[in-house]
Amino acid sequence: MSEPKHYLLYGSERYALAILRPVQAAIRARGDEAAWFFDGPGAEDLHDDERLLTVEQVRAWKPRAVITSSNAVPHFFPGVKVETFHGFDAGKPRHIYVRGFFDLYCTTGPRDTAQFQAIADREGHFSVIQTGFPKLDPFMRELAGPPQPVRQPPVILYHSTFSPSWSAAETLYEEVKRLSRDGRWRWIVTFHPKMNPDTVAKFKALQNEHLRFAENDNILELFPQVDMMCSDTSSALNEFLLTGKPVVTFRNRRPGPQLIDIDDPQDFEPAIERALARPPELMQAIRDYADAIHPYHDGRSSERILDAIDTFIAAGGRNRRLKPWNFWRKLKIRRRIGYWGPARLPR
Repeated sequence: MSEPKHYLLYGSERYALAILRPVQAAIRARGDEAAWFFDGPGAEDLHDDERLLTVEQVRAWKPRAVITSSNAVPHFFPGVKVETFHGFDAGKPRHIYVRGFFDLYCTTGPRDTAQFQAIADREGHFSVIQTGFPKLDPFMRELAGPPQPVRQPPVILYHSTFSPSWSAAETLYEEVKRLSRDGRWRWIVTFHPKMNPDTVAKFKALQNEHLRFAENDNILELFPQVDMMCSDTSSALNEFLLTGKPVVTFRNRRPGPQLIDIDDPQDFEPAIERALARPPELMQAIRDYADAIHPYHDGRSSERILDAIDTFIAAGGRNRRLKPWNFWRKLKIRRRIGYWGPARLPR
């Protein structure tokens, strides 16, 4: 009987748990072993049956692959370096951005695959295999299929990204405050974990019988509870579009027919009314967009990631060019983790 394969799940934010736990489940289902390493928040939320390693333990454990949703990974960890991403492309400039840390990118759907493959063909130091997004695996049965009829009263999810240049939270605060007091709609508010604490406090203070502030680590848990989303330029809105339900955005960086995008707070209320009416042309645009960013409905993206790693290793485990030297980024990771030892393992 062969020895179980080792896989390291690497996180730098708490949201890595929601993204990578389905991968852990797939690893265990194969009879193999998963362990975790965090260099940021998240380790404190591991379960009793989840294993946390130190740097020295990771190097001694010799994982077959290091799988992460982060944008960088310690180069001195053994194993194939694999990125699964931490969200869909929302139009931010740092989504389609290659940092030179990874051997393999596991993309979510045709749009991302085409863009990353074009870079891979040019640069040659990483491979691309389309797998789907593992975070969605436990939720695909709920996300797939036509949306349920609008509740009475309707429930709206308000979510905003944290970057001041993209966030609409402060701009739309007064409108959310006004609309959440008359009882016509119910509201659930949640923010990116890096949101300005002052903004978080302002919205928490709005809580009443018609609005609650949710602090779920995994925003997907909220999707079945609502009829639409309001957002800005957050990758979470793309996850929400997979439910087939509408999204109103404020000055989205990449608007399209799948969104109701506005640029004036006065248009916020009528845009919500249109979204709740679910016009046929909007609903079709949402379906078309969802198929382009994530065509999988089987909840098996985690298995495809493991298959992709097997395929990469079976082909030799190397790309046609070496990764860039990346001195300064590697130095920053060493400083953050506090490891100054050799990059290579002793023979």
